[in-house]
Amino acid sequence: MWRRRLGAVPESVWDRRDLRVLILADNDLTDVSPAIGGLGRLTTLDLGHNALTEVPAELGELTGLTGCLYLHDNRLTRLPDALGRLTALRLLNVGDNRLTELPDSLTRMAALVELRSQHNELTALPERIGDLANLRELWLKGNRLTELPASLSRLRELRHLELRDNLLPEVPAPLAGLPLLRTLDLRGNRIGSLPPWLPELPSLEKLDLRWNDLAVDPGEDPVAVALERRGCVVVA
Repeated sequence: MWRRRLGAVPESVWDRRDLRVLILADNDLTDVSPAIGGLGRLTTLDLGHNALTEVPAELGELTGLTGCLYLHDNRLTRLPDALGRLTALRLLNVGDNRLTELPDSLTRMAALVELRSQHNELTALPERIGDLANLRELWLKGNRLTELPASLSRLRELRHLELRDNLLPEVPAPLAGLPLLRTLDLRGNRIGSLPPWLPELPSLEKLDLRWNDLAVDPGEDPVAVALERRGCVVVA
């Protein structure tokens, strides 16, 4: 039901208890009925590109979601705590909203491999985000982050971390030692120097530092030079 400019979800949809995939993207929706909680066989749900100001807590009843939940490009200011019940979900996209925080319950979504929350108004992440032990990609461009929780050091499966266009004054210390981190995007922050532990990230392949306040040219910075020598591309 993608791009049909429906304005509202037809009531008949809620009777389709056999649905596995429901795509309601780009339909000018302003609300979604709590009846959505009855679609217990859904594995993927797309509510992106609408005008939702909230989503019903009944989304937490969709515990069969094993694929993707798209809530991006709406007008959401908060997410229901009930989303934490979606423990089998693998991809969550809540980007391009007006979120000032992510609920702590989100850290119970143990199967997540990809979390996208770009272009929101986040000033902090949940303290226990490190509980997302299977997370491989974390996309946080365009928020207001000044630091990362210490628990992020437990994201041992993390491969890609996007922190572009935030307010970070330094490369976050919790990243030290992440064994599988390959790409780290720190463009457009307020970073002035590079920590000595960066070359010890064993899998880092690309470090993007453009549009920061580096005091030393990367070509002369011993940390950047050490990264380049071991094969990591440093862009600044």
